[in-house]
Amino acid sequence: MNSKGPDYISTTNACKLCRPLGACLAFRGMEGTVAFLHGSQGCATYMRRYIISHYNEPMDIASSSLSEKHAVYGGGPNLKLGLSNVQKKYAPKMIGIATTCLTETIGDDVNMYLREYEREYDGKDDLPCFVNVSSPSYSGTHMQGFHGAVRAVVEQMTEGGPVTGCVNLLPGFVSCADYRYLSEVMADFGLDHTTLPDLSLTMDRPALLEYEKVPGGGTPLHRIRAMGRSCATIEFGRTLGEDESAGRLLLSRFGVKRFRTGMPLGIRESDDFFNILSEISGREMPEKHRLERGRLVDAYVDGHKYLFGKRAVVYGEEDLVTGMVSFLSEIGIQTVLCASGETSGRLVQAIRAVTDGILADQPEVHEGMDFHEISNRAEALAPDIIVGHSKGYPLARKLGVPLIRVGFPIHDRIGGQRILHLGYRGAQMLFDTIVNTVIAHTQELSDIGYSYM
Repeated sequence: MNSKGPDYISTTNACKLCRPLGACLAFRGMEGTVAFLHGSQGCATYMRRYIISHYNEPMDIASSSLSEKHAVYGGGPNLKLGLSNVQKKYAPKMIGIATTCLTETIGDDVNMYLREYEREYDGKDDLPCFVNVSSPSYSGTHMQGFHGAVRAVVEQMTEGGPVTGCVNLLPGFVSCADYRYLSEVMADFGLDHTTLPDLSLTMDRPALLEYEKVPGGGTPLHRIRAMGRSCATIEFGRTLGEDESAGRLLLSRFGVKRFRTGMPLGIRESDDFFNILSEISGREMPEKHRLERGRLVDAYVDGHKYLFGKRAVVYGEEDLVTGMVSFLSEIGIQTVLCASGETSGRLVQAIRAVTDGILADQPEVHEGMDFHEISNRAEALAPDIIVGHSKGYPLARKLGVPLIRVGFPIHDRIGGQRILHLGYRGAQMLFDTIVNTVIAHTQELSDIGYSYM
């Protein structure tokens, strides 16, 4: 279900973030790339601060710094000047340009400005690659910005040619630890792969003696260009629309076979992912991962008595919510409310796909929901735990129940970028966290406490 009550007036504490923020994060996962916002300076400042708080890493976002004058006369001159300054100060291999509310509203033609800039620029051989994406904040969420940037890169950079044995992996917006884990899994199946984007190093870096203006890591640009020659694409996302899908674009333009699966959270969804890898590689699941799966099943048995019958509220990005509900259903937790600020129109169907025949009672599912509405429903549904990012902490505090922090943003704990969610290994870490959180909460509420389970 997806409805606004008759008293709905405006959004109060949105359960989503702005579209260009997602685009900037996607560009950050590409080699030598500087994200550039065509809009006001305030947008870049806000996004930098928000992203840094989660990752605890420096994050530069360039801006064309438009003012009231440019809303009347257009932002072309500022865009060109900003691009020139970025080239001089950063010497990037690529500049990823995302629009904002202001430039979308006044109708700036970014493609035209870029063509003019390339004609006007004297040292053409030194020009970085330019990719631009439309990302107005008033339409969509950070996830549409993220997927839009990935699709724009594939559309504007990828080339065809003789088919190689490489596999494209489009995991969407996951943690740095998840990107590292996926790379390990692909290597264990012997698959040469290109992960787009790859934030594993660019947003979780070792300490360095000197500051890098453009951090190392990210998906190599030559690998992005070669994605049209890959033998297959694996794309995560049960709620991802075809018009947002880079995998769909690779299929239609270059004939690259596409495998779609949900975000591999828990056993069932991870099984589907590993089966795809076995089909592509012609190999059985490596022993390392078979043992991880077996240990996870054993842990489910050990901890079932602590979790069975518990009730959960889950919120956040639609595909993360879907994967978390699938995982929670495996471990005996009944999700009573699924909420997202996104409005794909596909969340209800995705939740049913992972819960039919498993949950006796289907959870309430709401798209386009804010935290005011989530709070109202959560109070009536009396959950035992809340699962989502840090913006739900006031609700958890109000209800007196634990918050299991997953996804983005996590601003009130350190290490949000290192939370492993995916695969059997990620499910094991999440399972242990949830069980121990429930036990700790029970201990805290007990008059006498206990020290032995």
